[in-house]
Amino acid sequence: MSEQTSDVDALQQRLDRVREEVGKRIIGQREVLERLLVCILADGNALLESNPGLGKTTMVRTVADVTDLDFSRVQNTPDLMPSDITGTEIIRESEGNREFVFEKGPIFANVVLADEINRATPKTQAALLEAMQEKQVTAAGETYDLPRPFFVLATQNPIDQEGTYPLPEAQTDRFLLKLVLDYPAYEEERDIVTLYTGGETAQEVEKVLTRAELTEIQSLVREMPIADDVRDRAIRLVRATREAETVEFGASPRASMGLVLTAKARAFLHGRNHVSWEDVESMAPPVLRHRILLDFRAEREGVTTDDVIADLLTEI
Repeated sequence: MSEQTSDVDALQQRLDRVREEVGKRIIGQREVLERLLVCILADGNALLESNPGLGKTTMVRTVADVTDLDFSRVQNTPDLMPSDITGTEIIRESEGNREFVFEKGPIFANVVLADEINRATPKTQAALLEAMQEKQVTAAGETYDLPRPFFVLATQNPIDQEGTYPLPEAQTDRFLLKLVLDYPAYEEERDIVTLYTGGETAQEVEKVLTRAELTEIQSLVREMPIADDVRDRAIRLVRATREAETVEFGASPRASMGLVLTAKARAFLHGRNHVSWEDVESMAPPVLRHRILLDFRAEREGVTTDDVIADLLTEI
């Protein structure tokens, strides 16, 4: 076994440890956790949707703790200004001298949790998404690089939409994945109640992956081999969304790139050295569900984007 192969095996084992450590605080939600890790390994951003109280914040914070990443949280409200996120210049006085100093905002962290992004105004949403896309912030003519690695994980609730500003389709397309958290099973909810209502405080977790190792994994993910037929089939799946009868607007080539890249990341996470069609099938819903706009007939009949994706998977 070559030294490089040995290093890859060691990194894949570290990722198994990451899931074990996060599991100390998060009961269940294994599929969501896996896809969240896939998003991070693919150097992407994720949109998390669920009803309140299902552990979105705890999951994201724990992943940051285990991977030794700086964590920051932004609670979006209608009165939040773009400078509240990116930062602003302030006057600092020292020994009788005054000077303008840039005070960095919460966007300057490795993992930024943007809670209830649909409650922020479009102007603030645009500032956040611009920083997410460019990996930098410009203020008063100066450009400041954001720390690397850098991830934005935004949450939104599907209920209580009065007074909110839903993200336009063109902006949701900037998120690599859209993850949906569902309610836990009875046994899982019982374990959650037992864990968090007992005498002990929150479980301590270990840092098992460094920033340098995470960056190395991101490079290895892009080098993961994928067979031509698997890649071409993934592209045909994305193209099929543009021709489906129930779809008004299908997914763009950005979805094709995201589907192949996340399939590579999932294969790496599972300890394999190649991409299988199973990886593509698993990642198709979170990659495509927010990039497909259904027509009025589908909405009237209660058809969801996940239903359309499932049908297309059986046809491709």
